[in-house]
Amino acid sequence: METRPPPFTPVTPPVDLEEKLRHLPADARAAFRRFQAEGKAADLDVVIFAILEDFIPKKPDQALAGLPGDTPLMDGLGFDSLAITEIVFFAEDLFGISIANEEIIKVRTIDDLRLFIRRKVAVKTTA
Repeated sequence: METRPPPFTPVTPPVDLEEKLRHLPADARAAFRRFQAEGKAADLDVVIFAILEDFIPKKPDQALAGLPGDTPLMDGLGFDSLAITEIVFFAEDLFGISIANEEIIKVRTIDDLRLFIRRKVAVKTTA
């Protein structure tokens, strides 16, 4: 059973936001801006998948968003500790959050990562 995150609090982006967003595709940049304005989980998911796509060491045959949520990041998608660290740093900068090593080591799958970041930024639930 999924626990609900705390109420949405708008994220204050870092000063160099445009530089960070430049690495993401146009649809992810637009989703990030919608997420900032409305705080919807669906928009955040688009951004999370774009970040994963940007840092994935070996591109899968299909889009990450189409893979099952229980797909392992390391064993299934080839992420290593360096790639995970890069994702953490990027997410911290982009969303203005802090992620401790003790927290991220519990993240094993695509859904783990999505839910973890959702909780960190406290999104609105969407119907």
